[in-house]
Amino acid sequence: ASCVALTWLFAEFRLIIYLHHFGRNLSKMWPSLVKTLVCLFLYLSCSSALYFHIGETEKKCFIEEIPDETMVVGKYKTQLFDKSINDYLPSSPGVGMHVEVRDPDDKVLLSKAYSSEGRFTFTSHTPGEHVLCLYSNSTKWGLFAGGKLRVHLDIQVGEHAIDYSQIAAKDKLTELQLRVRQLLDQVEQIQKEQNYQRYREERFRQTSESTNQRVLWWSIAQTIILLVTGFWQMRHLKSFFEAKKLV
Repeated sequence: ASCVALTWLFAEFRLIIYLHHFGRNLSKMWPSLVKTLVCLFLYLSCSSALYFHIGETEKKCFIEEIPDETMVVGKYKTQLFDKSINDYLPSSPGVGMHVEVRDPDDKVLLSKAYSSEGRFTFTSHTPGEHVLCLYSNSTKWGLFAGGKLRVHLDIQVGEHAIDYSQIAAKDKLTELQLRVRQLLDQVEQIQKEQNYQRYREERFRQTSESTNQRVLWWSIAQTIILLVTGFWQMRHLKSFFEAKKLV
């Protein structure tokens, strides 16, 4: 999938450079091409949005495989269930969420309390599975004991966590320069994903080799035990028959 996305990115990059050189003759085609590029960019985007329900003291954790040196941005919104209307409230003032992120080495990257709606950011330093946990501060909504809280969560990884509109306004980039910047960030993210896949493959190979060695040594140990046991049984039977004067 990474190779296919990389091929699309290079093809799109070459198309933009071509249009840059021959843009005067293709000025009428530019709006439709821009729409096509935007659609392709949205198709290649990598974000995961979901919602889940938690109880008053319940803790929900998610596992996200993230390459090293990758920025992750999470956005969430809480909705408290109201029994009087039998539905979730549009907002939940006074209800806070605690966000905790741990890396594959079980080191805490982020541990902070937020309000009922917010945004958190962290950067991975070790490739692998990162654990993201959210739980509510039950003291704020203890009156709603037995109720449920709906949490909308949107996680964006890599270049998809970058706000390009803010970058364009800050650096005063043209549409072409901004698109090239996005393509470069996407290529960099694909390289990180490929490096992470190589890292996983290397770890899997090491685990397989270690397992094979253990199986080999276990087989050798079993063979030695069987030989020693057989030798001891033969000696024991021989001594038994000699004692009974049967031999």
